[in-house]
Amino acid sequence: MTGLLVLHGGTVRTGTGEDTTALAVRDGRVVALGAGAEALRPGADESVDLGGGFLMPAFGDGHAHPLFGGLEHFGPRIKGCASVGETVAEVGRWAAAHPDEEWVVGASYEPELAPGGEFDARWLDAVVPDRPVVLRASDYHTVWCNTEALRRAGITADTPDPRLGRIVRRPDGSPMGTLREWHACDLVLDRVPARPLGELVDALRVAGDAYARAGVTWVQDAWVEPPMADAYLEAARRGALSFRANLALRADPDHWQEQRAAFAAVRRRMEAEDGSGLLEARTVKFFADGVIEGGTAAMLEPYHDAPHSCGMAVWEPARLTEAVRAFDADGFQVHIHAIGDAGVRAALDAVESARRANGTRDRRPVIAHVQVVDPADLPRFAALGVVANFEPLWAQYDGTQTELTVPRVGERRAALQYPMGELARGGARLSFGSDWPVSSHLPLEGIQVAVTRRTFDGDPEAGWTPHQRLTVDQALDACTAGVAHQAFADGRGTLAAGAPADLVWLSEDPRGVDPMKLRHVRVRGTWLAGRPTHRADD
Repeated sequence: MTGLLVLHGGTVRTGTGEDTTALAVRDGRVVALGAGAEALRPGADESVDLGGGFLMPAFGDGHAHPLFGGLEHFGPRIKGCASVGETVAEVGRWAAAHPDEEWVVGASYEPELAPGGEFDARWLDAVVPDRPVVLRASDYHTVWCNTEALRRAGITADTPDPRLGRIVRRPDGSPMGTLREWHACDLVLDRVPARPLGELVDALRVAGDAYARAGVTWVQDAWVEPPMADAYLEAARRGALSFRANLALRADPDHWQEQRAAFAAVRRRMEAEDGSGLLEARTVKFFADGVIEGGTAAMLEPYHDAPHSCGMAVWEPARLTEAVRAFDADGFQVHIHAIGDAGVRAALDAVESARRANGTRDRRPVIAHVQVVDPADLPRFAALGVVANFEPLWAQYDGTQTELTVPRVGERRAALQYPMGELARGGARLSFGSDWPVSSHLPLEGIQVAVTRRTFDGDPEAGWTPHQRLTVDQALDACTAGVAHQAFADGRGTLAAGAPADLVWLSEDPRGVDPMKLRHVRVRGTWLAGRPTHRADD
């Protein structure tokens, strides 16, 4: 966009502590604010009256999976199904409507719908007995499949559990139909036919439309295999990509040494072939552990419901440290999934080792999710310059907590979850993400929970672990300046002359809204480098 755009008639949150009333954009960048922008209105190519609304830097998503989110659009619509029966019925409906599809593939069912999160293949056999069915749980760490999928994968009572994974079994030892964590899930997922490139591009288009309607313009794709980069580049070539993205290439604990050269090649390829200016691949993703609801998050003390187990470390701590140090030496930012307190400690230790080994530089390491942190480790985030990336929507006392998490870790450790307030008070940098499609991609839903620590039904009234609540301004900063800092793009987190014009227009000022109604604030418009990607029909 080369013309002059002026937005006026509302509140403009600059992110620097001072609000103003208008903003002007030319060539994708902010050129004036306040009275200076108002003075440019007579010569503007386009003038937008904010109607008393609220303009601010666009939201970022510091941890998500856009391709997976877009692909859910093409399978059974099981997200949000309230029971096993409802989920099975939707799978049967979709399979009947798509008789030519060899595999029925979908996501994301809720793991708390079955006792212990254990789902039976026979429930799916009742509606699709003759084709393989593979469904991913909402956490994407678990798969539920039917008997035909187990058969095609060769999974029997004699199949041993893989090193990084578990096959849930019936009392007689036969596979039940639930597979936990990487290597177990991959026994089936590796048999699923690859998606054609055009379908992956369509998935990114769907994801981009969803993000535009949510006011999001930058996304950290937190799980990318090198072939997935082709879909991003092709989407950019076709003009189908409507958000900025940094691709985090997933490090495999068994093959990471060979991956170093391949990841560097993907990074160079993005720099050389992306003509859109929207793509980067400068981050490496590590899974330190699994998830508490599956009993696979790495804990310092055993699980209450499995006193023989402290979970599943995906990497041995010394191996994680070695790999983080190596990719850090290669100039990559590291982004580490860490849920349990042992996983978080291993991630912090790895970052600390990389700093010692590779010297001082602006590395901005990220630890994502940060669910349970031993209090002794909280000060280390600020001391090591680690960005604490939270998915704030998870910080509520919901069914996942009551049915799975608390019974597994107990009340004491449950009270340590998602320490946003303590880390903020300690000077750590916070960024917010959604982990979409694991959970909702709508930033205002996460902001509401971060501010209230209550479910959407209002429970508990005083807030769950209320000392961890953030103010609205802190939550807005985590979605804007915090994510921009994570992205090495600090200019996108505030509005000043010369800043990229990535903007979101909200129906009202979130700082003046009842905190329990923040999720109802509407996104009226989104601009990416001054180009509209969404305008609401009023």
